[in-house]
Amino acid sequence: MEKKLFSELGLSPEILKAVEKMGFEEASPIQSEAIPALLEGGDVVGQSQTGSGKTAAFAIPAIEKVDPSLAETQVLILCPTRELAVQVAEETSKLASFKKGVRELPIYGGQSYDRQFRGLKQGAHIVIGTPGRLLDHLEKGTLKLGNLRSIIMDEADRMLDMGFLDDIKTILSQAPDSRQTVLFSATVPKPIATLIKTFTRNPTWVKIESQSLTVPAIEQVWYEVHGRTKVEVLCRLIDLEDVRYAIIFCATKVMVDGLVEHLLARGYMADKLHGDMTQVMRERVMDRFRRRSIEFLVATDVAARGLDVKDIEVVFNYDLPNDGEDYVHRIGRTGRAGSKGKAITFVGGREVYKLQNIMRFTKGQIRRERVPTLEQVEARRENLFFDTLRSTLEEGSFKRYEDFTDRLLNQGYTPTDIISALMDLREKENPKASGEEIQIIEESSSPRGGGPKGKGAPWKKGKRPYKKKGGSSRKGGDRDDFYKRKKKK
Repeated sequence: MEKKLFSELGLSPEILKAVEKMGFEEASPIQSEAIPALLEGGDVVGQSQTGSGKTAAFAIPAIEKVDPSLAETQVLILCPTRELAVQVAEETSKLASFKKGVRELPIYGGQSYDRQFRGLKQGAHIVIGTPGRLLDHLEKGTLKLGNLRSIIMDEADRMLDMGFLDDIKTILSQAPDSRQTVLFSATVPKPIATLIKTFTRNPTWVKIESQSLTVPAIEQVWYEVHGRTKVEVLCRLIDLEDVRYAIIFCATKVMVDGLVEHLLARGYMADKLHGDMTQVMRERVMDRFRRRSIEFLVATDVAARGLDVKDIEVVFNYDLPNDGEDYVHRIGRTGRAGSKGKAITFVGGREVYKLQNIMRFTKGQIRRERVPTLEQVEARRENLFFDTLRSTLEEGSFKRYEDFTDRLLNQGYTPTDIISALMDLREKENPKASGEEIQIIEESSSPRGGGPKGKGAPWKKGKRPYKKKGGSSRKGGDRDDFYKRKKKK
C-alpha cells in the first residue's frame, strides 16, 4: 500500500512537531492504517511484523487521548520484556515531548518498587510495563485503572509464548468496560484469537503483509558507534573498503546537511538530497551522482524514494531507519542486477533493540563487526598507494622525471632517501582532517533476537578506550592520500 504523510492523519501540531524532530517524514503502512482507526476510539487488532513501526502506530493515538490535567493512569501498555517496555517508553516520551504535562512511566521486574510507587503516585498518564509487574501493582493497589481509557497489548503472541496469558486476562478483567482495547501481534494463534473474541468489541482489523525481504546478494554488517565518533568511523570505513560510490542515509534533513559539510571538509566528493530542495536542485544533484561527479549521496528516506541508480557499492545507514520496511528499501539500492552489494549500519546504545526488530522483520542476520583501528586503515591506504605506484612503474609513464631523479642521485642521495622525502612532502600537503579520539567498542555478544527466531545471549557491552589519535582525510577527492604515522623516537 502507498504510504501517507503524518500531516494527512489528522494529528495535533504538537505530535507533528515531535514526529518531524524524530526524523519521521512518512507514516509506515501499519501507522497509516492503525492511527486513524485508533483515533476514532474503537477496538483495534493490528497484525504486522516486528520492525514495521507499530510502536508509533499505537503510541501516537494514546498520547493524543491523554488529558494532562487528570493525574491518573489513562493508558496501559503491556509488553513481553523489560527491554521492549523501556524501548516503548522512550519512543512514547519522544512523541509526547511537545505535549505539555503528559507523563509516561515504564514498570518492569528488576527495577526498584519505590521508584515505581513514586511515579504512579505522581500520576503517570501512560504506564508501560510487563504483565507480571503490572499485576503486582494492581494487587498492591498502587496501580489504579478507574480512569483507564485505553489498554494496549504489544507483541501479544510473544507474551503468550512467555506464559503471560493468565496475567493478561486478569489485568483485562480489572479494566473498565468502557476502555478501548488494542492488540498488536505478528501472528494470531488460537489462544490470542480467543482473547480477542473475549475482550474486544467489534474490533477493526489492520493487517499489513510484509512487502519484501532483503536480497541474499547483499552483505549486511553493523557497527556499534556513539555520538560524535560516527563521522570518524564512517570515514575510516570508506577508506578501509575503498568505497567510491555510495548512498548514506540519515534520519533528518538537519543531519543530512551536517554530514555533507563534514565530508566535504575532509575532501570527499559528497552532496545532499532532502525534502527542502526544489525539484530542479534534486535533478541537478542526481545528474551529478549518476555521472559520478559525486562519490557520496547523503539523503533522507523520502527524498531517496524511487531512485534508480546502478552499481551502488555500499549503502550506509548512518542513522537507523524507523522500521524494517524502510531498511529493506534502503539497502535494496545496492546489489542489483545480480551484482554483489553491501549494507553498513551504525547502531548506538539502546538502538540495538531496534536492530533486533529489523532482523526479525527481514528474517535474516546482520553481522556485527568491530570498528577498524587507525593502524588497519593506514595499512590499507599504504597498500593501495603501493599498488598504484607499482602500476605506474610498470606503465613507464614517469620517464619525464628521469633527469630530475638523476640530479638528486648525483648529489649523493640514495633512492630510499628520495622516496622517503617525497612521501613526507606528500603528507605535509595532505594533512589529516581529524585528530579526534574514538572508542573502540569490544565485541562481547550479539543482541538478543539476532537470529530469525529472536533468541540469543543477553546484550552486554565492554569498552576499551582506543588512545591513538588519527583521522581520515582526502584533499580534493584524492584517494591516494594516506595517514601520517607517528615517528618512533
